[in-house]
Amino acid sequence: MNYLAHLFLAHKNEHSLLGNLMGDFTKGISLGNMPERIALGIKNHLEVDKYTDSHVIVKGTKKLFSKERRRFSGIITDVLFDHFLIKHWSSFSNEKLNTFINYSYQCLSGNMHLMPERMQKVTTLMIKHNGLMLYTTLSGIDEALNRTSARIRFSNNLAGAIEEVTSNYSTLEQGFLEFFPRLHGHVLRTAIEGKRAYTKSHSKR
Repeated sequence: MNYLAHLFLAHKNEHSLLGNLMGDFTKGISLGNMPERIALGIKNHLEVDKYTDSHVIVKGTKKLFSKERRRFSGIITDVLFDHFLIKHWSSFSNEKLNTFINYSYQCLSGNMHLMPERMQKVTTLMIKHNGLMLYTTLSGIDEALNRTSARIRFSNNLAGAIEEVTSNYSTLEQGFLEFFPRLHGHVLRTAIEGKRAYTKSHSKR
């Protein structure tokens, strides 16, 4: 759901972007058969999810939602984090948002052959409809959550969750602004540590 955030947290190369997005489509994928940069991108995606889900700020944010919708709080916060990243883009990047998105689309469209079938379909629609900008407005968030609700195969009350988003908007935004720089820092530190470990292991050969 938070595709923009995962692409932003990738390295600035096409295989890293591909891998970081592919982290949501890993069913049936063997990392051992993937090019190294794509596999590292997938691992980074999974590390981002792990750090996010376990962080105290995110856990507190999820508690803002009613008991009836709390089971879907992860979906809602994923969507909102992309929304707030769009809103505060200039605080995290010197690159223009449209430039970054167009570059991402170009990288993804040029590597469709490396994607699982489901990812190809999702990515094609994303590029066609400029899906990374869907969460710009509250109406876009409402549309996304209602569509997700309709796709869930059991009765649920995710539809209409925009009401709770609106009533808690300022607190949710503050939570994002406190959390996202920490997530970004964690990703950078993890990348540095991984590079050091790789260099050390290869220097012993």
